Amino acid sequence: MTNKAILMIAGAVALAAVSGAAWAQRDPAYAAARAAGEVGEQPDGYLGVVGGGNAQLRALVSNINIQRKAAYTQKAQASGATVEQLAFTSGCNLIAQTKPGEKYRTPDGSWETRGAGAPVRDSRCV
Repeated sequence: MTNKAILMIAGAVALAAVSGAAWAQRDPAYAAARAAGEVGEQPDGYLGVVGGGNAQLRALVSNINIQRKAAYTQKAQASGATVEQLAFTSGCNLIAQTKPGEKYRTPDGSWETRGAGAPVRDSRCV
């Protein structure tokens, strides 16, 4: 199977994986941290803490990321893609879905605030 085919399969199942983990992100503390720019989406498909963050925020992000990895793992086993491929494709989609004012990590590792235009994503994002 080619890398492009794997990424396309991973992309299809990534959307389902994200929705499975989305329920955890309805937490008001998560919504507040996202709105305040304290957390953001990363190209690897996981949520990141912008800056140091406090212990409570780091624990919240860790919990969400554990749930995301579990969803990615389940979907990867069902699709034949790797967890990393699925997580990467999810990262592409999650960054694309950010709203103006929300933080995301660019491919060079810097944190950016989404403006009105499209976010800067990895060139491999489909």
